[in-house]
Amino acid sequence: MLRNELRLEIIEHRIPTPDSRPYIIAEGPDGCLWFCESGPGQIGRLSPDNGSIVEYRLPDPAGCPIGIAAGSDGAMWFTQSISHKVGRITMDGAISEFDLPTAQAGPNGIVRGPDGNLWLAEHAIGKVARITPQGQVTEFGGFAHGGRPLAPTATATHVWVSDSVASRVARIEMDGRVTEFATPRPDSGPRAIVPGPDGNLWLVLAEGNAIARVSPNGEMQEFPLPTPHASPRGIVVARGNEIWFTENLVNRIGRMSLDGELLGEYELPTPGSGPRAMVAVQDGRLFFSLHDIGRIGEIRFRD
Repeated sequence: MLRNELRLEIIEHRIPTPDSRPYIIAEGPDGCLWFCESGPGQIGRLSPDNGSIVEYRLPDPAGCPIGIAAGSDGAMWFTQSISHKVGRITMDGAISEFDLPTAQAGPNGIVRGPDGNLWLAEHAIGKVARITPQGQVTEFGGFAHGGRPLAPTATATHVWVSDSVASRVARIEMDGRVTEFATPRPDSGPRAIVPGPDGNLWLVLAEGNAIARVSPNGEMQEFPLPTPHASPRGIVVARGNEIWFTENLVNRIGRMSLDGELLGEYELPTPGSGPRAMVAVQDGRLFFSLHDIGRIGEIRFRD
């Protein structure tokens, strides 16, 4: 614990299906948290009110859902990295699927763009795709040779993706044009990225063991983490415009100010839980996937 100490409580919600391997989490229009279960091929829904979890099995249990986001049509949209499809699930659990134009695309993260469409990273083929609420798909290239985009996020004007293989961050226009920016150090492994309240973007450098701030023009500054081999993975802006992130390999949650000062690190209750993606809900609570133990973590603040 560092300065600006907080009083908080960390709770774990057990997912009913064993070996669920939860990954990306997103808030739905129903106020619930929807998440991908990459192990059994399911979509889960957690009620923040009481912690209850409902699961929906996908047509292909080996499809490996990874990314999920709320669409402009009132449904949740998700990627399946092994079956190479995009899925749509309504609030009552009805599922439909859409094929991608390129085989073996390996879709990863997905986000609702400022144009109202869904944008997804086709990690295996080095492209991004745009899918309309009606299911029409367009693919775009333009990445550096060998690039593998993942973890898209959206600002008011652009979609951004990180590239963990080429150690770049890319800004994407709504017509699909790509502009790439290299991280300060090679092989830093950028992953999750999120818009900040300061007009910049913030991302985790999983291999570089740092958090980075990126200006809209691609200028980057790194803030190294003091804990060795923390492997930050998920990131979110929450509570007083602070940056919160998961530290996957050391089983902690980190907290940073907008000037890059580390404000705290918090141990998780269960060893080896593998914290990954994070999401903040409107009442200030934070939720995060505990990939390695099949649970959803929750942080409650005691003001």
